[in-house]
Amino acid sequence: MNAQVNTQVMAAPAVVGHYIDGQLVVTPGATRQPVYNPSLGRPVREVILATVSEVDAAVRSAKAAQRAWGRTPALQRARVLFRFKELLVQHNKVLARTLSEEHGKTLPDAEGELTRGMEVVEFACGAPQLLKGEFSENVGTGVDSFGIRQPLGVVAGITPFNFPAMVPMWMFPVALACGNAFILKPSERDPSMSLLLADLLTQAGLPAGVFNVVQGDKVAVDAILAHPDIAAVSFVGSTPIARYIQAQGVQHGKRVQALGGAKNHAVVMPDADIDAATEAIIGAAYGSAGERCMAISVVVAVGEPTADALVAKLAHRVKSLVVGAPDAAGVDMGPLVTSIAQERVTGYIADGVKDGAQLVVDGRGVQVAGREAGFYVGPTLFDRVATSARIYREEIFGPVLSVVRVPDYAAAVQLINRHEFANGTAVFTQSGSVAQAFIRDIDVGMVGINVPIPVPMAFHSFGGWRSSLFGDHHMHGPEGIRFYTRLKTVTQRWPEAKSVQADFSMPTMK
Repeated sequence: MNAQVNTQVMAAPAVVGHYIDGQLVVTPGATRQPVYNPSLGRPVREVILATVSEVDAAVRSAKAAQRAWGRTPALQRARVLFRFKELLVQHNKVLARTLSEEHGKTLPDAEGELTRGMEVVEFACGAPQLLKGEFSENVGTGVDSFGIRQPLGVVAGITPFNFPAMVPMWMFPVALACGNAFILKPSERDPSMSLLLADLLTQAGLPAGVFNVVQGDKVAVDAILAHPDIAAVSFVGSTPIARYIQAQGVQHGKRVQALGGAKNHAVVMPDADIDAATEAIIGAAYGSAGERCMAISVVVAVGEPTADALVAKLAHRVKSLVVGAPDAAGVDMGPLVTSIAQERVTGYIADGVKDGAQLVVDGRGVQVAGREAGFYVGPTLFDRVATSARIYREEIFGPVLSVVRVPDYAAAVQLINRHEFANGTAVFTQSGSVAQAFIRDIDVGMVGINVPIPVPMAFHSFGGWRSSLFGDHHMHGPEGIRFYTRLKTVTQRWPEAKSVQADFSMPTMK
């Protein structure tokens, strides 16, 4: 399993195919779909959509490779991941450029995404420590008991367009460290990153078949969910699809973790540092054009004076943001991923106006010189948004920030706890007692105290509550280890006597 000598990462191909049994697979005559550069508004390559037979070929390859990989010592598996991480660092700039080209996020944002993904790889490199079991000596006379965690077998990940590198790396490094074989079904909107990751894993010494990629749409998803040799499925995406993934996966006897949508609130208390809160919220709301499941999309301003001061500062900063080509210097926001996303977000802005919200900054009609066909929507700010409004109730997934005014802390907590989504939330305050109360009172999976995007580090676990998570396990960290392994408990005795009498009563440790 020595790493190959290779100083270059594979370039994104003109036709993005599958990666099965260590080889690129481009099926002649297969259905294809264009892959756009959203900044230019035109296709730059094509992606092949998998059939059921191609998914089955990937599963057969993974199943054949997993037995030996699962029996490989955890330390050796970790060494492959160490080399993979080194290659990610070496090729960071090339990977970020490909990511930015297909998704539209700025280059610094793309590099940040890769860094957060690499942190999970670093966590997974601790596999020998993470997979240690538990042992109890002499639980009964001459009897020891111990628990061990073993791989599930073949597992799959279905990942979204908004983080084509980070979200897959929330999944497969932990799965591989635990001894599983992994099948990745990335978004067909920005599929090239999946092949680049597969290439680097092969360079790092991962045996053929342990990591496979199938491109595709619902046909591939349904084939994964129905396949009897796939033991578990991880998913990140919208809530309707997360519900579907869980229902179908469980119906077919699979373990499922499915992360859904979000509507993340940031509460600004009267004692907050308004300047610091403004800067934090601006980055959290408009970074990556709002296409983040942890983006702040609602500000809950406590008290009218707080709201007035905050909206004035937010409006000033929003108007100063630079929208442009994602590879240009000094750009704060790039385009949305598709023209459909662009139309959906502008439709939400129109609905906000219709529902009576005050449109403070309108991001519609933004034009970028030389990129007039790009899928751009500028940063948009609403004030005095009613909780009945569609822009408050639904996940927009775009650069639209809503300000809701409430009279006090209790009203803010009640507002957040009533919402369908419970992915992340934050409070801005200088009061330790308010912060402690917020942690206790709020019914949301991830909480930030003066931190607008409380995404846990890799050695903790990521996941929301209510309609933001389906399944029992959060992603990466200790929860990831539990999800990708199953517990086996062993009770053993080595009797000294040559003969033992049968005992027909309930076993006890007398």
